[in-house]
Amino acid sequence: MRRRLPAHEQRQDVVIATLLQHYEAIEEASTEMLLAARQGDWDRVVMLEGACAVLISRLKQAASAGTLDAEQRLRKLRIMQRILVNDAEIRALTEPCLDELGRLVVGQPRNRLH
Repeated sequence: MRRRLPAHEQRQDVVIATLLQHYEAIEEASTEMLLAARQGDWDRVVMLEGACAVLISRLKQAASAGTLDAEQRLRKLRIMQRILVNDAEIRALTEPCLDELGRLVVGQPRNRLH
């Protein structure tokens, strides 16, 4: 028969599961942002960026409530690495657009790619 955990340990398990779910939700949103950036759907990128900001805010609140064990920290690290890879590619896709926008704002002629 399986031993039932004390209430405080059960709460801690729920907190940790919620914390990891926050990281996974941010990863999912960053993947969606990357797909939108690849398609040039900048409105969706901006919308998803706002969603990420909300998720990160929630993550900060949840992070103060629990401590991860070694296996959970490794899982978190893998998620964070995937988020950073997505972020780097999103930045690589958006920088040329931002440079072009900057030139237009200051009145320089458009940069022709063809």
